[in-house]
Amino acid sequence: MSKKVKHYENVYIENFAAEGKSIARIEDKVIFVNGAVAGDWVDIEIVHQKKNYAEANVSRIRKPSELRTEPFCSHFGLCGGCKWQHLDYESQLKFKQQQVIDALERIGKIKLPECPPILASPKSKYYRNKLDFTFSDKRWLTSAEIASEETIERRAIGFHIPKRFDKIIDVDHCYLQPDPSNSIRLALKNLAIENDYSFFNLLEQTGLLRGLMIRNTTIGELMVVVQFREADQVAIDKIMNFLKTNFPQITSLQYVINQKRNEDLSDQHFYVFDGKPYIIEQMENLQFRIGAKSFFQTNSEQAYHLYSVARDFAQLSGNEVVYDLYTGTGTIANFVAARAKQVIGIEYVAVAIEDAKINSEINQIRNTEFWAGDMKDILNESFTAQYAKPDVIITDPPRAGMHQDVVNQLLRIEASRIIYVSCNPATQARDVNWLSTKYEVKKIQPVDMFPHTYHVENVLLMELK
Repeated sequence: MSKKVKHYENVYIENFAAEGKSIARIEDKVIFVNGAVAGDWVDIEIVHQKKNYAEANVSRIRKPSELRTEPFCSHFGLCGGCKWQHLDYESQLKFKQQQVIDALERIGKIKLPECPPILASPKSKYYRNKLDFTFSDKRWLTSAEIASEETIERRAIGFHIPKRFDKIIDVDHCYLQPDPSNSIRLALKNLAIENDYSFFNLLEQTGLLRGLMIRNTTIGELMVVVQFREADQVAIDKIMNFLKTNFPQITSLQYVINQKRNEDLSDQHFYVFDGKPYIIEQMENLQFRIGAKSFFQTNSEQAYHLYSVARDFAQLSGNEVVYDLYTGTGTIANFVAARAKQVIGIEYVAVAIEDAKINSEINQIRNTEFWAGDMKDILNESFTAQYAKPDVIITDPPRAGMHQDVVNQLLRIEASRIIYVSCNPATQARDVNWLSTKYEVKKIQPVDMFPHTYHVENVLLMELK
């Protein structure tokens, strides 16, 4: 017998919570609500019941909040991206800043200095420099399409439905990446349908066309990578020649044949069909080479402001030794190198370290060194004995934050300043709490890298007590 779903009517939404959810209270129980805006009066449906809280979805909006705005994308509510389109941008910034403050005060348990206004993204649409699309021969159907008696085209290229790894929404127009991203995706889809090229079936692991990556830079360079499942070279050549002919602005045209069951391409060979094997991004007088496997912040213009804040917080005079932890492709390391005596970057992804070395080389930067390996294993006493003790440590870890062993090493090293760049206020706050035995927070600066999402970056300066 199925469990009866609980419904509540005319519920007031008090505020926003972490991960884009909102908060309501029913009989002193906290309800985390998906799809609501602070100030809404809504009907909700409980989807998960816990001892101390519950999760719910909005079933009806009775009285919309004054903060609500009309979503600009036709895929809103179904696509997993841009979940805050229904909230005006100024309010997004306000709640993101509060998210940072709340995490540091409640989880970090520290007294914060005054928080300056969050740095808004210069662009709230078409700001991303990289998108990955997936082909599917059985796209997601809406309720209306399921009820329809008409023949429906199931082939699609787009994004995964949230929490449905095997379902793809067919994207008509995406507001995340500037032209010619939409034009390339739609032209490739039409070519495939006209020539009856097979689209990927995830469950059966069949189909010619599997994925599409598009990357661009602020100086006009463009990379397109087509991911194939089947090694049909005749079809591959025809598709790649079509892209080369119809989109001459592509400066790096590549393809990869992935016959694995997963989407990890780090161990795959990329074939350069036309142009260079990389594209170039520029910040100030520096150039950064971005390959198909390289990581680079996906909002280039705002990444510059993020790195500028980190560099300003570092207060470099030219005499400091800097450790750049989780250096990735060495973007921050190379960005601050001109103002430091030496910069040492550490990263666990070996291919990223090779990119970091290349980026130093092409910019004629000679005071950087890069090491690949597990941070908690490399950053030990022998390493800091071999390379001078750092005056400044810049750390930009993944969303999970720093391993406890890494934090312990930072406490042992006792650098004068730590600049902590984070994409997750909660794990940053946890790590700051661990570091607070020896360090004091002096400055913070939230930065909005991803408009219309609940994600926020924060840069934090800690100084040795």
